[in-house]
Amino acid sequence: MSEALSVALQLRPFSAAMEAGLAQRFQVVRWFELSTAEQSEWLSRCASSVRAVVTGGETGCTNELMAALPSLGIIAINGVGVDKVDLSLARARGVRVVTTPGVLSDDVADLAVGLIIGLLRRIPAADAFVRRGEWERGTWPLARKVTGRRFGILGLGLIGSAIARRLSAFGSVAYTGPAQKPVPYRFHADLLDLARASDVLVVSCRANASTRHIVNRSVIEALGSQGYLVNVSRGSVVDESALVAALAAGGLQGAALDVYENEPSVPHALRLSSAVVLTPHIASATVETRAQMADVVLQNLDAFLQGAPLSTAVV
Repeated sequence: MSEALSVALQLRPFSAAMEAGLAQRFQVVRWFELSTAEQSEWLSRCASSVRAVVTGGETGCTNELMAALPSLGIIAINGVGVDKVDLSLARARGVRVVTTPGVLSDDVADLAVGLIIGLLRRIPAADAFVRRGEWERGTWPLARKVTGRRFGILGLGLIGSAIARRLSAFGSVAYTGPAQKPVPYRFHADLLDLARASDVLVVSCRANASTRHIVNRSVIEALGSQGYLVNVSRGSVVDESALVAALAAGGLQGAALDVYENEPSVPHALRLSSAVVLTPHIASATVETRAQMADVVLQNLDAFLQGAPLSTAVV
């Protein structure tokens, strides 16, 4: 490994292709494989050599780590979430932050629609019913219709818009967000109003301090006992305790979740509930999209090393 290469801290595993690309550009330190003691010892010797941190949206970069790296110039996020990076601190320290917007919108939207269909038609449970041999002993109970539902979307950004386009084939679509947009969907300025007007509420907004637990007990109560909640945003956006309580009390018909407050830990009550469909944060997890995301990360890192403009800079 050439000593001429800058040092990058890799905070989580990536695809083989992306890791090969990183190794061509940097001396890569696989930070996630080091113990806390090893990390501390390494920083005491080599902190000033680090120019880049490469991470995922669900991993981010702690303030403590950012502050410990005096030569850090860029945090490259393989994803679109920036809720686990302190952008104000990055800006103050002159650290650029880049993400991979756009390329994952279709996959996230596809999964959202898949979760809705799976939830209302109870596909995972039906699959288990057949695999257990129970079909030979009885009939499967009726599920719920998808077509004709009223769909509400919290957050009509790139991903929310892609979800809305797909759901408009099934029923009416409405949304809420910071401001009304020139789109053919009904706008609700208030989230509670949107929840009351929806059969299925899809969460696709940004995760930050202002949206933490924005889907709270009041929103879930407004959605009602016949309503469904689908979250493909971040776990922090939904008050998980309120969701668990509503499901247990029959205050919500069901939920489908790809994200959780304390990943990979998922509350036991959610794992046991027959009214919930769960996936392990896989919204962008396809071969094609992960390859495109890796390309964007590597292109931004190339631009950084060359002193060129960054194509997807957040800071």
